[in-house]
Amino acid sequence: MGGGNWMSVVETVILLVALVLLSNLVNHYFKTIPVSLIQIVIGTSTAILFNLKIDLNSSWFLLLFIAPLLYNDGRKFPKDELWKLKGAIINNAIILVFITILAGGYLIYLVIPSLPLPVGFALAAILAPTDPVAVHSISKQVKLPDNILHLVSGESLINDASGLIGFKYALAVAVTGYFSVSQALGDFVYMSSVGLLAGMLLISVVIFIIEWLVVKGFNDVIFNTVLQVSVPFIVYLLTEKYLHASGVIAVVVAGVFFSSKRVSFNSVQPEINLVSERMWEIIVYLLNGTMFTILGVELPVATMGTIKNERISTFKAIFLVFVVWFILLAIRVIWTYCYQLFGHEKSIKSFRKRFKVAMLSGLSGVRGAITMAAALTIPLHTLSGDAFPERSLVLFISAGVIILSMVMAIITLPMIAGHTLELETRGGAVIMDESDDDEDEKPHMINLNQAKLYILKSAVRSLEEQRRMNNQLAVYHLILEYQYMIKSIENDERGEAEALAATTDEIELRKVALKGQMLELKRLFRTNQIHKKSYTKSKKNILSQLKNVDHIARVRQTWLFPTVGQSFRKAMRRISLWNGVRQDETYGVEMRFIERTLAKAAIKSLSEYLKDPNVNEKSFNREVIYHLIIGYRNIIEKQKSGDVLGKKEYQEQVRRLRFKSVSAQRLSLQYLVEQGYITHQVAIKLQQYINHEESLILRSSGLSNDVEE
Repeated sequence: MGGGNWMSVVETVILLVALVLLSNLVNHYFKTIPVSLIQIVIGTSTAILFNLKIDLNSSWFLLLFIAPLLYNDGRKFPKDELWKLKGAIINNAIILVFITILAGGYLIYLVIPSLPLPVGFALAAILAPTDPVAVHSISKQVKLPDNILHLVSGESLINDASGLIGFKYALAVAVTGYFSVSQALGDFVYMSSVGLLAGMLLISVVIFIIEWLVVKGFNDVIFNTVLQVSVPFIVYLLTEKYLHASGVIAVVVAGVFFSSKRVSFNSVQPEINLVSERMWEIIVYLLNGTMFTILGVELPVATMGTIKNERISTFKAIFLVFVVWFILLAIRVIWTYCYQLFGHEKSIKSFRKRFKVAMLSGLSGVRGAITMAAALTIPLHTLSGDAFPERSLVLFISAGVIILSMVMAIITLPMIAGHTLELETRGGAVIMDESDDDEDEKPHMINLNQAKLYILKSAVRSLEEQRRMNNQLAVYHLILEYQYMIKSIENDERGEAEALAATTDEIELRKVALKGQMLELKRLFRTNQIHKKSYTKSKKNILSQLKNVDHIARVRQTWLFPTVGQSFRKAMRRISLWNGVRQDETYGVEMRFIERTLAKAAIKSLSEYLKDPNVNEKSFNREVIYHLIIGYRNIIEKQKSGDVLGKKEYQEQVRRLRFKSVSAQRLSLQYLVEQGYITHQVAIKLQQYINHEESLILRSSGLSNDVEE
């Protein structure tokens, strides 16, 4: 990279970053103009004013820009949608791309006779992929049928890979002048399959390393974040350089697999995911902004060559941009229309409606960063040393189609959809203004209580993953706290019939547990493992609990549901009091032994009961079962640990775990906000709720400002 003798590489990078920041500042005041378009204009202006030139090497450009962007797209794509429509998406992403390359390339060759056919194919190949974020941004405001929307979104992810593979072959033919169908097919199968396997294998190794580090207690946030961000570069480099396969497919597959597997260790260290996500936002922000700014910088070079070319006028070149854009649009519209006619959208009977959806789909196919990245990798010379045929015109048309697709989307989509759009691309601003938040709840949105349940359950999952042999008491203690909160919220959310069913489940399961405890208590006394006094007190306690449960079963009122747990907790406190007033140490040890053994017996009885073929385990409320088990496990750990509740080490464990659970809640809140499941007002209330919990932790820990990681 260079910009003349007066500017070093470092200065060029700093200038590009400054231009990216300036473009987003301008976009803040002109929201209807895509930030990518602004970056192109700013890059062009800078190149003209300061005579800035940037020479890019294709090998490191693909590694530096395309690998991380495609990997990030793979991480972000909804996996359920990808799997549900995998067949249709693959057909769309492969067949449509190659139809675009072959048909579009041939039509471009007919329209531009000076352009060799392989170069026409190469131009069609780099213009075939669409920008995923632009598609998503438009789909949020323009109503497309779900299947069409998912196909367009899925295609925009995978067609980057297939389009670039097609471009690579077309470019190779244009550069070398040699083409073999059998060799091309063989290479395509090898590069695709090995690229896919390499992506799966390499990301599996990375996931294993991360999980192994977590198990070993290596929880350094910076290290893990850098490791995760390095993945696409490592995967692409190893696949391309050593396996000679498709690094593009490898990074897409790696992104998809990493996203589907990462939950297991993100719940252990949610702050790692939080930091890595923010890091990825910064990387994508800079890479896309830099790419479009470079596109703007390259425009004067591309256009100057075309303007000076006596064989073609500038006006004709602009006309060719419109023609090429129309060819690509026509192919997409015809494809989408045929898909509705013969595919899954046969329910759309009207020609007018089908054509409208096809037009929306076609116009939504905005070209973006990958298109320009591929165009900029076209070499200056062929293998024979001659100048690459019509390179400046190819760059001119590529840049022109990118700009035209954005402009036409802005102009025509509102006319078809009936309202204005704000078009966003990959490089757009990540954070939205609060004033832009739509407070009207959508069908998929959840209310405040449902959102609270989600973040509380995420805290429980985080605690479960944090559990080790030396901290089980602290973990179960905190899980039980969260379970009581979850239980309270669920009672508020349940209707009368559902609450009654939950009450019935808990009554039945508690009776099973208490009867199991009674049998175990009798066995302990019969085998002379406990004294009569301990036996009598414990038996009295169990009978008292059974009596309370039977009473509630007779009343059968939903408002008494919490009473079951309350009576259970009171009984446990009585046992603790007995331990406190014990006459001697032997008696205290025996009571702790009884309590621990009876809790184990309760869990065993519940497990055997639910495994009974005559009992339908699925008919019981899962939260009720989990709540009971956690309660008994908490008792077991408390009695195993003895008098540790006031010890400094235990309190420190609790404090650390509380901070981990707060981090998990924040991560869950971030997910709900990013996926649009909650309104702005609900998000504020949840944030206040989490902040309040954290402030309580700080106060109880005697801390004011610093939170230990």
